[in-house]
Amino acid sequence: MNAPTEPPIEPRPAQDYAGDITPQQAWDLLSAEPDAVLVDVRTDGEWRTIGVPDLTGIGKDTVFTQWVTADGRPNPAFLAELETAGVGPDRPVVFLCRSGQRSIGAARLATSAGIGPSYNVLEGFEGAPGFGGVRDQQGWKVRGLPWGSYDEATA
Repeated sequence: MNAPTEPPIEPRPAQDYAGDITPQQAWDLLSAEPDAVLVDVRTDGEWRTIGVPDLTGIGKDTVFTQWVTADGRPNPAFLAELETAGVGPDRPVVFLCRSGQRSIGAARLATSAGIGPSYNVLEGFEGAPGFGGVRDQQGWKVRGLPWGSYDEATA
């Protein structure tokens, strides 16, 4: 692994993790830092029905590990799954969920385990629902960043 360098982004300060970044800042960090990794912490059902980030254009794969399971329980194997995927210390880690909330907990836990620097993606993959209840106002997808199907990403 390369020695940690100054990230190409200015994260918003946060408590107990490296900071909050926008979807575009996440893309910029992942593009600029060879060791940076994106961890999508949504549920398997969300990956399959909503889509996932596509990092193939920058020669990377997304790490998929659930922060909570479909029944809402914490994933007891979360840290072990990160370790198995090669996510560890001195490697920038960008955590992404649906709206930027669950990924805060993931970034905090990873930081407390010595993983990172760990960042949370503000707005998440889809963002919060707009006034009409549709998630079409913010997030990775709305910002025009690459995405596709889970089946294609894991093929």
